[in-house]
Amino acid sequence: MLDAEGVGQAEIGVILLDDRRIAAVHRRWLGLPGPTDVITFDLSGGTAGSPQAGVLTGDIVVSTETARRMARVVGWTPRQELAYYIVHGLLHLTGYDDHTSADRRLMRARERAVMKACGLPAPPRTKAAGSKT
Repeated sequence: MLDAEGVGQAEIGVILLDDRRIAAVHRRWLGLPGPTDVITFDLSGGTAGSPQAGVLTGDIVVSTETARRMARVVGWTPRQELAYYIVHGLLHLTGYDDHTSADRRLMRARERAVMKACGLPAPPRTKAAGSKT
């Protein structure tokens, strides 16, 4: 996926937390209450998707508890949900965003393409289940 995004070298940390701990990270770094599914930290020193010295460096923090809960809602395994969160986080680190409807559609399409390229099923998101934020 990183190669397809033009990233030749990366150092990415993946941190797995429960809802209580990710809520603390969410509050401390984003000023938002409560747990969330994915938080990314671009540590490259440049702008997202434009790492300095050609190395993308970042952390992806995910909630395993949220992944288990959402996997039941959307009908796939917690492992697949975690893979989806990591793909989502990597896309954020390479410059994708999901704050506007247009950006969100572009990011969702890229998520589906990346999941397929990795041999994983497309994220089973519906309006009833909510969408990745």
